[in-house]
Amino acid sequence: MKNMLRVAAVTPKVHIGSVSGNVREIMDIYEEYKDAADIIVTPELSITGYTCADLFENRKLIDGARRGLLQLAMATCTGQSALVVGLPFEVDGELFNCAAFLQGGRVMAIVPKTYLPNYGEFYEKRWFSARKYDAVMVNLMDPEDDGDELEYNAGSKKAGGRGVGSEVLFGNNVMIEMGSGDQRVKLGIEICEDAWTPVSPGRLLAMAGAEVILNLSASNEVIGKAAYRHKLIGSVSSDCLCGYVYVSAGMYESTSDLVFSGHNLMYENGKLLGEVKPFEDGVLIRDISLTKIRHDRIANKSFADCKRDFAFRKYETVVCDTPLMDKGNVLMKVKMTPFVPSGNKLERCMAIFKMQVAGLQRRIEATHCKCVVVGVSGGLDSTLALLVSAQAVKNAGLPSTTVVGITMPGFGTTNRTKNNSTELMRLLGCDSREISIAASVRQHFADIGQDESVHDVTYENCQARERTQILMDVANKEGGFVVGTGDLSELALGWCTYNGDHMSMYAVNTSIPKTLVRSLVNEVGHFMEVDGFVGIAPIIDDIIDTPVSPELLPPNPDGTIAQKTEDTVGSYILHDFFLYYTLRYGMSPEEVNELCKEAVRQSDEYNFSDSEIDKWQKVFYTRFFRQQFKRNCMPDGVKVGTVSVSPRGDLRLPSEIEFEDFL
Repeated sequence: MKNMLRVAAVTPKVHIGSVSGNVREIMDIYEEYKDAADIIVTPELSITGYTCADLFENRKLIDGARRGLLQLAMATCTGQSALVVGLPFEVDGELFNCAAFLQGGRVMAIVPKTYLPNYGEFYEKRWFSARKYDAVMVNLMDPEDDGDELEYNAGSKKAGGRGVGSEVLFGNNVMIEMGSGDQRVKLGIEICEDAWTPVSPGRLLAMAGAEVILNLSASNEVIGKAAYRHKLIGSVSSDCLCGYVYVSAGMYESTSDLVFSGHNLMYENGKLLGEVKPFEDGVLIRDISLTKIRHDRIANKSFADCKRDFAFRKYETVVCDTPLMDKGNVLMKVKMTPFVPSGNKLERCMAIFKMQVAGLQRRIEATHCKCVVVGVSGGLDSTLALLVSAQAVKNAGLPSTTVVGITMPGFGTTNRTKNNSTELMRLLGCDSREISIAASVRQHFADIGQDESVHDVTYENCQARERTQILMDVANKEGGFVVGTGDLSELALGWCTYNGDHMSMYAVNTSIPKTLVRSLVNEVGHFMEVDGFVGIAPIIDDIIDTPVSPELLPPNPDGTIAQKTEDTVGSYILHDFFLYYTLRYGMSPEEVNELCKEAVRQSDEYNFSDSEIDKWQKVFYTRFFRQQFKRNCMPDGVKVGTVSVSPRGDLRLPSEIEFEDFL
């Protein structure tokens, strides 16, 4: 896949004060993972070890670290991966705690640590200098080290590229751009304490365009610190809309007074991609989606405004022309059901349900209505709308009969759905009514000259509009308003009858996709069973097992549902996937397609073929763009997630889009 940066966060075994030992460990790691990631990142001062203390002032260690750096740079001739290491580096008679970016046999840049901790257990100012250092070219060589210089330059020449030689860009205001063609990424580097400051170098780098921040750290472990790291790094990644790679020193550092755990983290736009937990060995390799980062930065205008406010520092960019690696698979979890909560499902579903209830309750109070009218079909959507309505009137202190539930059997209604409707309304204590639409629709067929034996779109839509007319007229008669039942997926596909089930006075499911509706009905329904609505659980279970259908065509001879929505429009699992990545991250059809196929490869439950994905994706884009006119006049409804199609909120599109390029 394109637009992915693959990063390996590795904590090697450290040999305190032994440059040769550490170089050997890092070389072994590079050799093992040089074709497995675009960048391999190691911890702070990984060439020497973080806990060398006063040994940092020893000339043997300082010069050895520089030579070790050149050895590691030459090792990168053998692979595609870049390598990021930490070392003490001397400039103008001062010693700095630095990170070095190596690629293609060259030291591309050296970035000093900006802020040195000198409190509590930290004494870094005893050994290192701390100051903002505007980028300058510095010499990597000692004049007496002719052998080193010749060997390094030979390695650099072998790697090719511009800037070959013994000089390298050094400074806090350095950014790295790597990749080639349209596959490029901007990187920023900060070191440990830098991230813990109020205005961190990483945040400023992000404001200047860095899309991924690499942090080389040696954070020691104390109780509660691991959880704090998650909050800290997750917050920076979220605020700065960036990828963030945090690599920390491990257990082989000195334990004289401290202990280090090798806690490595990777975040993307505030979402945890993976971690190596404290005191657990492992290599963390993940893909960071550049598409997601770039989409959110474009969409979030406050980010752009903030970027301009803090554009007071000039950054020098080092360009690494080595292409990003080809990625046949994706090293990130890709769910087939991105809208459905993975963990804490009941908690998440109840939070969504409470938002729906609060929106409807406020509308009831604002309109001073005498009732709310819900069309109840025995399907998932109307069940969720009915549950929301029952809870809203309960919260408002109104009698349960404030909810007027109406089942309207027609030509396709089955006993199963009709019985579930009436029983659910009874258990919820609604004012339950049954109004058949058969006679009125037949009269309408006669009025417009529709042959009842022709089961076309007119045959279906006449029934849907008759039901809506009944609901609206009952609401007028009773002094109430109609609660809509249609969901986000139906709006996205236009799978609703214009001015039929498409219309209501308040649509509680308008931002709930079909895959999430099923989870909500299941979780909320069973919760309500033990929260005052006794007996509804068996009905909820049967509704969940009922095929999704508008029941507008006659049933099978045995009375079962004949018309199944997904036979016509395709799987809602696929359509919700397409919808999520198209609207949430603005992904191109090609990228959505690749990601969907990757999700199938990762799934044990869903096994859509490539041809099925290709077919239904074209259906999705065709229906999505052609049906915009329905969304342009959709009713009010509460937004509960990051994806919404309301023309008053998240999605403003013309109805005349020429969408052939998307196919």
